Amino acid sequence: MKKIILFASVVGFAAALAASAADPKDNWSTSCARCHGADGKGQTNMGKKLGAKDYSDASVQSALTDDAAFKAIKEGFKTSDGKTVMRPAANLSDEDIKGLVTYMRTFKK
Repeated sequence: MKKIILFASVVGFAAALAASAADPKDNWSTSCARCHGADGKGQTNMGKKLGAKDYSDASVQSALTDDAAFKAIKEGFKTSDGKTVMRPAANLSDEDIKGLVTYMRTFKK
């Protein structure tokens, strides 16, 4: 019986680790930095081409709600004429996306 309880505990712990959200900084580096830059300023080649916003700018941040940022990450973002400028983030949970939004807020100066 002790072995069964121990086994169940180990399996439960492993499942909890697998379900936990990844580090937001790592997710930013792999999913966002190519366009938005490691510093959130959008001054990468791709960011300049696509018109990425400067998330270190307080006025840019205040104009963007958390809900809108979450939606853009989850669903992607299109211009008013329908051109896709940001694809939906693949393989990110809602918790990962919330972490990205919180991390993006740290760029504000």
